Amino acid sequence: MKETQELKEIDFRIISMLQDNAGQSYGDIAKELSVSEGTIYNRITRLKKSGIIRKFIADIDFSKLGYDLDVVMGVLAEGNMLQQMEQDLAIEPNINKVYEVTGDYNLILSGKFKDRESLNGLIKRISGMPNVKRVLTLLVMNTVKDRPYIDIHSEKKRRNVLEPRQ
Repeated sequence: MKETQELKEIDFRIISMLQDNAGQSYGDIAKELSVSEGTIYNRITRLKKSGIIRKFIADIDFSKLGYDLDVVMGVLAEGNMLQQMEQDLAIEPNINKVYEVTGDYNLILSGKFKDRESLNGLIKRISGMPNVKRVLTLLVMNTVKDRPYIDIHSEKKRRNVLEPRQ
């Protein structure tokens, strides 16, 4: 289990604001939270040093770049090559997530592709890897929710709402 850090309410609010718009200035955040810009700078610096904030990234609509095929894949492999396979798949340019999981498959992959030919090429490469027994490919038909974060500020509040009433 990973060690968690004690955060104050202001830290959760800063994280929430950065999740909504990582490009906003420290001054804008400070104004919204009614604290000094220096306070925001210090808290964000601490969140980055602790590894809670790993980096600031752009939220890209890949379909506007021609990546219209979203795919989820399950890979079943046996033997002792799983870690090497994970590393090999992690460097595939069209794969954006590699999960080692329990259940019917060892790995779950998520990827984005411009065309069926590039997807088919990846499926064939994975199927040809040593110890791969099965590859399940699921084409995403409709994305209901896809975001790189969870709303920890609302989740914290919701915990109180979902507790049984007496």
